[in-house]
Amino acid sequence: MQTPSSPVLSIQPLGFPWQTLDPFLFCVHHNDAYPRGNAAMGPDAPLDGRDLGQDFSQKDGWSMYHGQTIPGFPSHPHRGFETVTITRRGLIDHSDSLGATARFGGGDVQWLTAGKGVVHCEMFPLVQTGQPNPAELFQIWLNLPAKAKMVEPHFTMFWREDMTRVTAQDAQGHNTEVVCVAGTLGHAKGLPPPPDSWASEPDSDLAIWTLKMDAGARWTLPAASGQGTRRMLYFFAGSALTIAGQAVPPSSAIELAAGHVVELVAGPSPVELLVLQGRPIGEPVAQYGPFVMNTQAEIHQAFADYRRTQFGGWPWGTSDPVHPREQGRFARHANGHEETRP
Repeated sequence: MQTPSSPVLSIQPLGFPWQTLDPFLFCVHHNDAYPRGNAAMGPDAPLDGRDLGQDFSQKDGWSMYHGQTIPGFPSHPHRGFETVTITRRGLIDHSDSLGATARFGGGDVQWLTAGKGVVHCEMFPLVQTGQPNPAELFQIWLNLPAKAKMVEPHFTMFWREDMTRVTAQDAQGHNTEVVCVAGTLGHAKGLPPPPDSWASEPDSDLAIWTLKMDAGARWTLPAASGQGTRRMLYFFAGSALTIAGQAVPPSSAIELAAGHVVELVAGPSPVELLVLQGRPIGEPVAQYGPFVMNTQAEIHQAFADYRRTQFGGWPWGTSDPVHPREQGRFARHANGHEETRP
């Protein structure tokens, strides 16, 4: 609850998906304790009792999601928004209707502008056969303004080696590490977002940060710079946290008054948070499944266009392609440009 002078506007238990504020549409935290992999890079474990194709059960600590053999999300369409996929552990194999493909993980981020329409898949290959394959990621949906709903699709890779990290140490020597996926934190700036993203608008004040605080650490979250900016913190790991002197229970979504400087104090165990902030787009939102537009007529048109064109078709032989087990991290873009990482 908010006290009269508190910058804490609301505290709610984390739902599924997590609560979001305009310009964000959706946020989910996948955290799966996958077992060792089998010959097909699926789980070397019985799949009995799972609703394959729609398994969100977290049975034994993991889900197959829409995967039948390999966990993940086989080919599906999007239009009118962006996906930002922040990996923490494990690997993701991406393929799309543009002909682009990638393998990334362990701190890498993929930023996909769906624009006028793209089909993609996100599979979680279990490459380790002699040990478990834990997988953890955030997927965030960021809205596009009306002027950018029908731009050409585009995907960008933010490799973990290139991303901006800020470490602050308090008077007791406790550290807080911030990874700037997007936005500016003091003199630190995230990598450039895609050109048509709301994050590329100079006054969007958009930020996506992950925070990791040592036990007992103190860190000051600076005030947002924009007018009308809204800010949410997601306290997803740790036993105790104080925000502006107010105790916050674990697994909470906290809306803050973005114009305030706020001190965070971790409890007796390390704390991790996700921060999403931005100036609202402030336009009508019409959403049906994987399509997010401004009107219901545009939603109907999106379905008609997808039925007619399949958003360019699917150039892969299966709906859930994965790369060879030994494949390292890489991205091959639709124009043929290839990036590789160790």
